Amino acid sequence: MSIDFIFRLIGMIVFAILGVYWGTHLGRLAIGPGVTNFTVEQYAFTIGLVGALVGLILTPFITTRPVRALRSLLGRISAQSLFSAFVGLIAGLLVAALLAFPISLLPDPFGNILPFLGVLIFGYLGVSVFVMRQSDLFSVFSAITGKAGGAGAEAHGHETGLNWADSRTILLDTSVIIDGRIADIAHTGFLPGALLIPHFVLAELQYIADSPDSLRRQRGRRGMEVLAALQKEPSIPVRLTDIDVEGVREVDDKLVILARQMKCPILTNDYNLNRIAELQGVLVLNVNELANAVKSVLLPGEALAIRVIQEGKELNQGVGYMDDGTMVVVENGRDYMNQEIPVTVTKVLQTAAGRMIFARPEERDR
Repeated sequence: MSIDFIFRLIGMIVFAILGVYWGTHLGRLAIGPGVTNFTVEQYAFTIGLVGALVGLILTPFITTRPVRALRSLLGRISAQSLFSAFVGLIAGLLVAALLAFPISLLPDPFGNILPFLGVLIFGYLGVSVFVMRQSDLFSVFSAITGKAGGAGAEAHGHETGLNWADSRTILLDTSVIIDGRIADIAHTGFLPGALLIPHFVLAELQYIADSPDSLRRQRGRRGMEVLAALQKEPSIPVRLTDIDVEGVREVDDKLVILARQMKCPILTNDYNLNRIAELQGVLVLNVNELANAVKSVLLPGEALAIRVIQEGKELNQGVGYMDDGTMVVVENGRDYMNQEIPVTVTKVLQTAAGRMIFARPEERDR
């Protein structure tokens, strides 16, 4: 039995009782000397039935559905915004209370109306101002508590295994969980905050893990293993949340909207999500860009040892890879297949897919 049905029954009974009382009163007023009308009981019965029908139909619209809409709205708002709105409401009501007494001394009707209007106006202004400037207010609050806490706060941070950067939340995309490198990055401690995984991302990951396609199923299960490893990582907190975005079906769109509402970055390696988020002013932490940024920097003329493992696209070319995955194209390297040889860098090319290095065997320089 659903909660809607229970409230419909309660509403039907309440409205039926009200209809009976109203019908009885209306029947007594309608009956007069020499006038042939319905009896009082007939009025009460008829209007009681109408009240029961109205209660059965309208009760959810005045009980459960507004509550559901309010819960959905609160679920889409970040905790920081809710706290700011609550503090702003208290501040606005305090200002209205301080002004209520002098305003009430004004002559009628101003003395009776303006205090009530002051509560509405200052309450609204308090919520609006505090929500609009929530980032600045929390920055000031963090600076004050950071200075006041001193060594005690730092000691508490060591005890809990967290630091001040943990106050920053980072949204995780499905692609970066499946990729797997996020676990190694988190282990190094380079991520400056808590990792937040919405329920719809977890649902998409589970959908991939249950896919009939063996490759997708394997990737989804690897994502589940990576998520389990992240939750066991003591250096960075991982939180799951039920916050959802109503009216939006695509996971990428939900992530962008949620990131804008929470004012936090998205961690991903999805190129399309990266572009969409940047166009909407959302900060993106791209794992592929991080990987390219930390690769070894080589200049033309430098020497290194490389193992040629396959043929290149051009004639007599050989291809090898550095330890960080950077491709090295060796001129005339086809003659050194499956051999590790010293080479000299001739050109470094940066592409959208990553960095590519061209080199030639050192024997040609001799």
